[in-house]
Amino acid sequence: MPSVVIIGTRGYPSYYGGFETAVRRIAPYLADQGWDVTVYGRHGATSTNDPDVDPRVHCRVTRGVERKSLSTLSYGLTACLDAAKHKPDVALVMNVANGFWLPILKARGIPTLINVDGIEWDRAKWGRLAKWMFRSGAKLTARFGNRLVYDSRVIAQRWNQDFDTEGAFIPYGGSIPPVLPLEPGLTHRGYVLVVARFVPENTIPEFLAAAASIAEKYDVVIVGSEGYGGPLDTQAAALAESNTRIKWLGHVSDDRRLFSLWQHAGVYFHGHSVGGTNPALVQAMACGAPTVARDTPYNREVLGSSGKFVSPNSKDIEGGVLAGMADVEWQGDATSQGLRRVADTYTWDKVCQAYEANLLNLLQGQNRAMPDGVTSAAGRRSE
Repeated sequence: MPSVVIIGTRGYPSYYGGFETAVRRIAPYLADQGWDVTVYGRHGATSTNDPDVDPRVHCRVTRGVERKSLSTLSYGLTACLDAAKHKPDVALVMNVANGFWLPILKARGIPTLINVDGIEWDRAKWGRLAKWMFRSGAKLTARFGNRLVYDSRVIAQRWNQDFDTEGAFIPYGGSIPPVLPLEPGLTHRGYVLVVARFVPENTIPEFLAAAASIAEKYDVVIVGSEGYGGPLDTQAAALAESNTRIKWLGHVSDDRRLFSLWQHAGVYFHGHSVGGTNPALVQAMACGAPTVARDTPYNREVLGSSGKFVSPNSKDIEGGVLAGMADVEWQGDATSQGLRRVADTYTWDKVCQAYEANLLNLLQGQNRAMPDGVTSAAGRRSE
């Protein structure tokens, strides 16, 4: 039985973000295929009463510093040290910040498959030191990682340009749910939905600025928060208090509730601007949500012709959303096209199979440099 450790997430099962969503799928899949799976996590960051938890997935909690700028680095270090001690056959590592600790795993002969995530050093939410950390971690990932995973072809192009690397394209998946009941007080295709963490690069300030005007015609449902009562939380709360057509639900961790909100929305606004294939966007498509998105190469790659695209300002957002809400024919086309794209590219079965195939290739030593200086098609160029 081959053994794999997963490093760089908040643990299993967790509902924090895209990495955690992927691990909730990948870990049980690998267990089904006969792998001995261990997921490293953080104390208090996982669900203790999840009925879908797979008991075959081992969970290990290490210590770290619970600060925004240090948590990823500190938990990554302690997880890598612990993994080096136990010496699994292979490691799946999430986040280039853990590139600092890849030499620890390399020294123990543990091959690594690394999901590089988005271009973190471009994110507005990070200060100068954090951006330097992510950029430096990316350089070390390109140097010490055995094989890289890009969740977007656009991300792959950026890494090839910046670090002269190649890798495997493995996006996120989506689950097509059954028809779910409506959220009380809402009507099918009668409301506008936004789902996002409240950070600047997700276009939340601009959407909140447009929300009151949109609410003159349609209900507006806002899902997400800053997580610590910041100014955007205050603004969302004030909008909901002053207008009965605006509902702020905060963070929603119940998948059925979130899937229902996407499934019945008239328009889902997706404002994410930095990163690759966004798991929320893929899941929205899998739920059949007609989507108006911020115009970025990443969002165009995922949505294709199924989406409407707008500039990141309140007027364009308002205009695009209202046009989508008024166009029933577009809503139907967007739903059917999005579902086809999910079935073609963004299914969890295909995603999990691709992760396992790359892990197995690493076990077979296919990350070694070829005579011409190039590794296997899914590997990286030798230095």
